[in-house]
Amino acid sequence: MSMRILILLVVAMLLAMLLVGMNAQLVTLNLALWHGEVRLGVALVFSLVVGLVVGVAIRTGWIGNLLRERGRLRRALKSAESRLVSGSR
Repeated sequence: MSMRILILLVVAMLLAMLLVGMNAQLVTLNLALWHGEVRLGVALVFSLVVGLVVGVAIRTGWIGNLLRERGRLRRALKSAESRLVSGSR
């Protein structure tokens, strides 16, 4: 792991700890299969992490589609180039 990523993770952890510490009031969460009371800071950090995970998952699918399309276009270009070269002889 590079030093830059490690420093970024440490800063993110410190900011999360600061957020949790500054938002100590209890809030009630009612989720599909669970309900309970948690501190507001914990709920905020949890929702941030869930949002990041969902965003990364969506972007990963989008990038996969772009890579498949790029491969299809490369194959089509190779085929067109080979037909052009063989037709000009």
